[in-house]
Amino acid sequence: MIRGTHDALPDVRNEQVLIYINGEMVPRADAKISVFDSGYLVGDGVWEGVRLHHGVFVFLDQHMDRLFQGAKAIGMDIGLTRQELINALHQTVEANQMDDNVHVRLMITRGIKKTPSQDPRLTISKPTIVIIAEHKAANPEVTATGVRLFTSTVRRGSPDYLDPRLNCHSKLHEVIALIQALEAGADEALMLDIHGFVSTCNATNFFIVRGQEVWTSTGQYCMNGITRGMVITLGRRAGIPVYEKNFSLTDVYDADEAFVTGTFGGLTPVISVDGRTIGNGQLGAMTQRLTALYRAGIEAEVGASS
Repeated sequence: MIRGTHDALPDVRNEQVLIYINGEMVPRADAKISVFDSGYLVGDGVWEGVRLHHGVFVFLDQHMDRLFQGAKAIGMDIGLTRQELINALHQTVEANQMDDNVHVRLMITRGIKKTPSQDPRLTISKPTIVIIAEHKAANPEVTATGVRLFTSTVRRGSPDYLDPRLNCHSKLHEVIALIQALEAGADEALMLDIHGFVSTCNATNFFIVRGQEVWTSTGQYCMNGITRGMVITLGRRAGIPVYEKNFSLTDVYDADEAFVTGTFGGLTPVISVDGRTIGNGQLGAMTQRLTALYRAGIEAEVGASS
């Protein structure tokens, strides 16, 4: 059984969804890109995962900011304006008659190469833009009972060779970390930074609760998570002391609570790390409080866009 923060309830409607590929809507079974595409050849591209709640793409401005920042960082001209991309997102969900409990993956690569190579000068097409929208509701059992983490030997790297904040297609190190965790019997991987401090998970951001304080990493060696940022902001607004700081596995093992954040699952409790039970091994009060604040933030976003 696949268990983790991206565990979704099955939905047969996804078998018939239409996929956006460079302006065209294509049936899922026929959705294909070239084997010479930069993303396939060398993982050259950026992406975003966005949730659709009651017809509204939640926190879309933050996602678009991160997408265009990433494209600029890798020297890639997306070829569409911000509004044109937003229009493409709406086109995709409207073509699939989607309104709620939808997860959308927007992927942009540098385009097709004339021959297999890293060299961007060999690109002979415009960027490849793919949008996959699926009916996806998070498995409530995972949200209620939590996930188990295992600390991988794979570190989140330094920004001078691949900035961990860059939401790029090159995810092999995170895949390897997850494989280690799965082989250890856990659900997902916890990853340390180059100094040995706790950084993030392979696909989500990590928080612990000690006393009435909430700690997460400095952000220097982890994904610039949209949900992470919202939890920090909303928690502080509510008077909760939320700190971005260095901390070690010693602090994690002795934490009262732990949880991870991500666009798909929101906040998911962590019940154990490396075989050590966190707190009482159940969903904690602070995690519940922050979850309520986050859901209220989503509703406010939907209300403001209606």
